[in-house]
Amino acid sequence: MQLIDIGINLAHASYDPDRDAVIARARAAGVDQMIVTGSDLASIARAVALVHQYPGILSATAGIHPHHAATHDAAASAALRSWLARPEISAAGECGLDYYRNYAPRQAQLASFRAQLEIAAELGRPVFLHQRDAHADFIATLREFRPRLARAVAHCFTGSVEEARACLELDLHIGITGWINDERRGRHLYEVVRVVPANRLMLETDGPYLLPRDLQPKPATRRNEPMYLPHILRTVAAARGQSPDELAAETTRTAREFFALPAAPA
Repeated sequence: MQLIDIGINLAHASYDPDRDAVIARARAAGVDQMIVTGSDLASIARAVALVHQYPGILSATAGIHPHHAATHDAAASAALRSWLARPEISAAGECGLDYYRNYAPRQAQLASFRAQLEIAAELGRPVFLHQRDAHADFIATLREFRPRLARAVAHCFTGSVEEARACLELDLHIGITGWINDERRGRHLYEVVRVVPANRLMLETDGPYLLPRDLQPKPATRRNEPMYLPHILRTVAAARGQSPDELAAETTRTAREFFALPAAPA
């Protein structure tokens, strides 16, 4: 079984003490490749440095998360263009809208989102998208840009079936995390994953966040990591009525095509 974790914040400081071991555990668990999320200019630089350390195993994204949208200026856009021209980068983003936290003013979020979609469209890059409590503005903005975008994935999808259908109508891919393993707030995703076509579904951990709540035995810490992706896979497979091996093959093929990844090294 081969898996690709399409969203792991591997540049996060929580991995500093044992990052090499985290990658080794992931590979031992069958997670052969990982996409390292770049969510601001500093994390993009760290992500690219990690790609150099693990060529063929890691790739990266380059974007400005809506939490940091207030820092997005002309210089940041120029830097993003430069990063997105590099082979270590597989997608633009993480970019989008987050009206749940509202760490940046909504107008700043919308401006940053639009600027990054424009850059992705001009450069022909796929887009790694974030949305929380902002569905209407998210869909309206994407509807405008989608005809010019190569590909786009709604990362860490947590919305309703109706919201999933709206994303699919725009030919978006859907990324599912361990949110589906949370019996308090993620059970609706069982229905969501049933309506997502196999060629639009991908899996991710979003580590160090979103540790699956139903892991047994409970890990010593709440830090999530890619070695838990097979646990998410089994949950999604059960919800869809598929075997884990079948779903692993489908989601890996979809992720490899979406991010234009090479075959994983032995």
